[in-house]
Amino acid sequence: MSHTAENPQDNPHALDWNLPYDTRRPAVCGSMAVATSQPLAAQAGVEMLRRGGSAADAAVAVAAAMTVLEPTTNGLGGDGFVLGIFGGEVVGLNASGCAPIGQAREVFDGKVGMPNRGWGPVTVPGAVSGWVALWRRFGRLPFADLLEPAIRFARDGYLVAPRTAGLWARSYPKMAEFAEWKRVFAPEGRAPFASERVVLKDHARTLELIGRTEGAAFYTGELATKMANAAREGGAFLREEDLAHHQARWVTPLEASCARSTMLAIPPNGQGIAALIARGILEVLRTNPRFAEISPDCADSVHLAAEAMKLAFRTVHREVGDPEAMRVTPASMLTHDFLETLAAEIDPMKAQDFQHGPPKTGGTILLCAADRDGNMVSLIQSNYEGWGSGIVIPNTGIAMQNRGACFTLERGHVNEYAPGKLPYHTIIPGMLIRRDAKGDAKSHVAFGCMGGYMQPQGQLQIASRLEDHRANPQAALDAPRWQVSSGLELGIEPGFSATMLDDLRARGHSIKLAAEKSISFGRAQCILRVEHGYIAASDARGDAQAVVA
Repeated sequence: MSHTAENPQDNPHALDWNLPYDTRRPAVCGSMAVATSQPLAAQAGVEMLRRGGSAADAAVAVAAAMTVLEPTTNGLGGDGFVLGIFGGEVVGLNASGCAPIGQAREVFDGKVGMPNRGWGPVTVPGAVSGWVALWRRFGRLPFADLLEPAIRFARDGYLVAPRTAGLWARSYPKMAEFAEWKRVFAPEGRAPFASERVVLKDHARTLELIGRTEGAAFYTGELATKMANAAREGGAFLREEDLAHHQARWVTPLEASCARSTMLAIPPNGQGIAALIARGILEVLRTNPRFAEISPDCADSVHLAAEAMKLAFRTVHREVGDPEAMRVTPASMLTHDFLETLAAEIDPMKAQDFQHGPPKTGGTILLCAADRDGNMVSLIQSNYEGWGSGIVIPNTGIAMQNRGACFTLERGHVNEYAPGKLPYHTIIPGMLIRRDAKGDAKSHVAFGCMGGYMQPQGQLQIASRLEDHRANPQAALDAPRWQVSSGLELGIEPGFSATMLDDLRARGHSIKLAAEKSISFGRAQCILRVEHGYIAASDARGDAQAVVA
């Protein structure tokens, strides 16, 4: 993606933001660590750790800051999920929201699919509830303190990072029709340039109110009233009752074997189980000694993993949605017998179209945090497609997600739209743990890969490089990636050999070779626990930084 200004004469910040030369960055080591796709946000997390805060405190501080610093992919009106390990306890947190209870299925009759913009796809925003729930259970510092850096960035301004500026510019043509969005996020009648200063005073006031009330204003107070009133004025259905009834939910993470470790995922309504299914298929195939030894950069490895990923997508696109509506249990999709049945469908020499469905897009941020006591967090939050619905609540800076676009209107489908229902979710945090002989969990890796349908694919590839091939965290993130799309199409980043690509074509893959490594193949973060501290890494595909102390 080019980050050069289209009209450099009009841009006092004009520079060529491309990186034409091969750049390398080392992993970093320390007794505490934070990694995310925005350097200022990562530093906000370390600030909390230095004050004596926990990994949970750091994660909340980063999450709040990211709504300011990278509003192109997440915001106060989005959802979030968390995986964590605290004192040996493995936890999961689902902070996603339901469709408005008053928005009937008939609203969408006659439409081919769910809308992507406007009030129609807006669901109750859950991210703020996730911050509060995580802090209440595992935080050490006052909640308002955690939001101080975010408030400072919003009130005093910050310089827009290069790739964030590129996303902002790409979104402008679609979002400019929404007057409040344009007033708040494009007051100059354009997207801000890279290194240009942005001030979000409405956002700062909203964060102050959230911090002062420990989130109550967002769901039962002043901000809830503003959201509901904006919906009424827009002829939409979100009401105070929808917000008041919302709660973040603690859940038991799903588990799957991953070489020497255990891979975790948040259970449905999210697609995290897709990564576990794909990994489970590969664990079945690992009984072939040849596969257990092959390089991650060879055609055999990529072919088998891509075919496993297609089968995983087919399964989740058919079966995953609101857990209350699912016809099968998550556990049944992870049994050895079921995974063995799926593995038997793979032809080691021929690519197949498993009718796994079209990929789902998305825009997301992910962060990892770890404190000196061995506690670790992987947190992800998103407005779904970039800015989300385009709806911004007047005078608040709250950009509402369009997560309801992930519903289907197919009659009888597990993920068919219904009022009060949770939609299928693309965002998934990642974590690897190790268990001792007693079965007790030990912290190991907090990680994740952002980007719609790339998320489980990125997790699968990064976990394999870490666990099967003992790559250091930065190398695992820097490695070239592949991604399955519809049918036989297989996207490939530069870095794989021409011989490998020819071999994949010979097996029937329709190769789509990318011009460069980019956010289209995900932006990832990783923190690895070692004796006395951590090794941390952040993906060069984003405006990223891993910070240690």
